[in-house]
Amino acid sequence: MNILGPILVSTIAGLSTVLGALVIFLPWKEKYISKFITFCLSLSLSIMIGISITELIPESTFYIIADFKLAKGISVCFFSFVIGIFLIYWLNKKIDSHSLEHQDLYKLGILSMLALMLHNLPEGIATFMSAYKDMELGIKLGVAIMLHNIPEGISIAVPIYYATKSKKEAILKTFISGLAEPLGAVLAFIFLSRFVTDTLISIVLLFVAGIMITLSIQKLFPEALKYKENKFILLGLGVGGIFIFLNHFVL
Repeated sequence: MNILGPILVSTIAGLSTVLGALVIFLPWKEKYISKFITFCLSLSLSIMIGISITELIPESTFYIIADFKLAKGISVCFFSFVIGIFLIYWLNKKIDSHSLEHQDLYKLGILSMLALMLHNLPEGIATFMSAYKDMELGIKLGVAIMLHNIPEGISIAVPIYYATKSKKEAILKTFISGLAEPLGAVLAFIFLSRFVTDTLISIVLLFVAGIMITLSIQKLFPEALKYKENKFILLGLGVGGIFIFLNHFVL
């Protein structure tokens, strides 16, 4: 199969962090940036949870049970999903263990960059594997990841820019973070593509569903709540819900 498409999807999703960094060029007041971040976070978590529930989990479960039979298949599905939950929970706990309250803005931006690279690497693998199996599914997952990478780019670029007054450095650090996603795609191709089967991809996608649902509930939603822009939370959730409905039942 042509791998350029899956790698391109992963690259676009990853480098969308740079789109978030572009806010440093806009003469926005802080209140407008917070509304934008809140909307992006809410839209992203809505789409990520929606895709997991309506597509990744049902389709993957079908392939796994068909291959392993009912009892063993259910066990494989359960452990694939739970491992994703525990991995992202562990990563988030490690990231949260660093107290940032007394760090300066530049260190906050750098720590955000390193933390988000840890998230983006498995996301790149997941996007590649999804697109390798089904380009349409890969694009949907890539869009969901892209939407939450935009506010991630903001979280890196804004503190670095206000600390250094250098737009160039802020953009560069955001770009480096985004490169983790296509790197994950390349690693997936090198080490996993020769072993790709419907069952293996289904196991990976259930693992990804566990990651996305946990990330949405544990990090994205609480982060959106911090800005106290409830109208934009509801707007993001609503738009994401409409997208999932149209995609699943209409398109």
